[in-house]
Amino acid sequence: MTLPLILSPEVAAALAGGRAVVALESTIITHGMPYPANVETARAVEAEVRKGGAVPATIAILQGAIRVGLDDATLETLGQAQHVRKLSRADLAHCLVTGETGATTVAATMICAHLAGIGVFATGGIGGVHRGAETSFDISADLAELGATPVTVVAAGAKAILDLPKTLEVLETFGVPVIAYGQDDFPAFWSRSSGIKAPMRADDPATIAAAHRMRARLGLPGGQLVANPIPAEAEVPMAIIGPAIETALAEAQAQGIAAKDVTPFLLGRIVELTAGRSLHSNTELVLNNARLGAAIAIALADQADAL
Repeated sequence: MTLPLILSPEVAAALAGGRAVVALESTIITHGMPYPANVETARAVEAEVRKGGAVPATIAILQGAIRVGLDDATLETLGQAQHVRKLSRADLAHCLVTGETGATTVAATMICAHLAGIGVFATGGIGGVHRGAETSFDISADLAELGATPVTVVAAGAKAILDLPKTLEVLETFGVPVIAYGQDDFPAFWSRSSGIKAPMRADDPATIAAAHRMRARLGLPGGQLVANPIPAEAEVPMAIIGPAIETALAEAQAQGIAAKDVTPFLLGRIVELTAGRSLHSNTELVLNNARLGAAIAIALADQADAL
């Protein structure tokens, strides 16, 4: 059966030629930032991947197909679209058959990237275990996807609005390698350090790429999480971002906001509480992850050529 998968000419040519490709998600466009900052950021992230020598492949669901690689006009349209579905593993197929517009989360982007033959995905931060999950059972599907789908995900850790110790515990349960890049501590999205030691550390993209290939050779399911700290000049220290997170969490609980609506509400409210500082940091960390994603994808391609 033919997959409902459409690769842009640029992405198709790169994959056919064994060149480096980096997958990018689309919820950052539709649910992560307001217009026009969302489209500007998406274009900047793609430009950063290209500057690093790789081909960007932004992924979205449009008119019943998985689109891998979006042209400039489509990015603009998606950035202003209303009622876009936020897709994970559970609702990806339903969106495809109904023909609705859908933006891919970390989990859905991993699935689509793997279907397209892309091994590296750069994003902002992964989802994880929400605070209070011991009673709400609110745990992102991103964690199970990392345990199932063989894509290396570059992120600035898990979003700091989450319960980071529990998130790391669940990742360990699913057998997901969590690799801090260039430091020992697990980063906390807007802040370089969460105060928690990461399970593993790598200091160069080639090591991460080699580990990706070794997992495939061993027949191990699932991907890798590369936790890339935000650049020092762009971080919001925990002393500043912490109180904003607590305020936003309390407001979400008071307003009865739950499930998929929680993260967009919290991120938007934190932008307001930090007078836009968190939005600037969010942009910078995504660009930083795009740079590292490109370097890892190039290392993967180089190692394939050497085989």
